[in-house]
Amino acid sequence: MNIQKKAVVLSSGGLDSTTAMAIAKHEGFEIFSLSFFYGQRHSFELDAAKKVADALGVTEHLVVDADLKKIGGSALTDNIEVPKDRDSRKMAAEIPATYVPARNTIFLSYGLAWAEVLQSSDIFIGVNAIDYSGYPDCRPEYIEAFEHMANLATKAGVTGITKIKIRTPLIRMTKAQIVKKGIELGVDYSLTFSCYDPYPKGLACGRCDSCILRKRGFKEAGIVDPTRYKGKGKERFKGRLLQ
Repeated sequence: MNIQKKAVVLSSGGLDSTTAMAIAKHEGFEIFSLSFFYGQRHSFELDAAKKVADALGVTEHLVVDADLKKIGGSALTDNIEVPKDRDSRKMAAEIPATYVPARNTIFLSYGLAWAEVLQSSDIFIGVNAIDYSGYPDCRPEYIEAFEHMANLATKAGVTGITKIKIRTPLIRMTKAQIVKKGIELGVDYSLTFSCYDPYPKGLACGRCDSCILRKRGFKEAGIVDPTRYKGKGKERFKGRLLQ
């Protein structure tokens, strides 16, 4: 009897995590999608993650509360301005204010716990070390270290029930390559959401690092970006959009 392999896929509802999920599905995994309310500036990404989970036919989509707003220290969880209009050189030169302290470590730890319960060996995360904003927890050496720790820290790992693998299919790809791969796999990118600092009705700002990288990826791939962007010169919404 051929039992389908299970994979936990961390999903933000964005371009990268959605493409990683599509790759996992293409590889034949039964998908368990994991998203987080972590005190982020808006709920649009969680709405997108739900739409993506439905579209890709996941077995279960779990949203975990891990409120990092209580800790703060990031433009995504604190009263800190989101950087805008940065060029590639600036993005590569420093770790930006949108870095959330220990976020991927926390998210992967939840993924690890769920994977152990599911007796799954595979955790997918859409980190990228090419077209990204310089986050230290997106680098290959970090992923390798976490994977090593995961197999030391779990009952499943030390007893040999499973050997955890942190799967990062996008880590060496450009944004354009990621977009092309997703299109090849039938991803509907109109369901995804990438903006760090959107307007109240869900229009992307078009100026934060995430929007700039997304727009550039679609342009270089020669594919129309389905994102709805707000025009410049409008008054920004300063409040917190999560209900």
